[in-house]
Amino acid sequence: MPQSLTRLLVHLIFSTAGREPFLRADALRDEMHHYLGGCVNQHGGQSLSVGGVADHVHMLLVLPKTMPIADLVRDLKRASSHWMNEREPGLDGFAWQKGYGAFSVGQTEIETVLKYIHSQEEHHSTRTFQEEYRAFLTKYGVEYDERYVWD
Repeated sequence: MPQSLTRLLVHLIFSTAGREPFLRADALRDEMHHYLGGCVNQHGGQSLSVGGVADHVHMLLVLPKTMPIADLVRDLKRASSHWMNEREPGLDGFAWQKGYGAFSVGQTEIETVLKYIHSQEEHHSTRTFQEEYRAFLTKYGVEYDERYVWD
């Protein structure tokens, strides 16, 4: 086959360092989400949705066919941290956590994940990021050591 064709859907989740609520302002959070989506697209992927709350983001994306997820996440975090620190110099030390969660999504699950991402504010009125993230790890059967999940 002379052509490589893929469509790998990923639900990507990562937090601000220490879960600091750097993105509490709605306008700033919206700009960050837009920026992250644009970065995915520039890397040859497709951003389907970006959402979240003050201390973390959720992204539904189509993974670029020539880039491993770890490289994409590294580039997203680097570019958006640089953008944020230039845009908001008063935000002392904006950074993302070192790790991330990336979970496969089937074509038939797209609408469910989109609704989940769009309802983050409502969802987090009753559940912390840590509770949510543990639930994802359990749902996807990811073994983890609590001592190394949070930074």
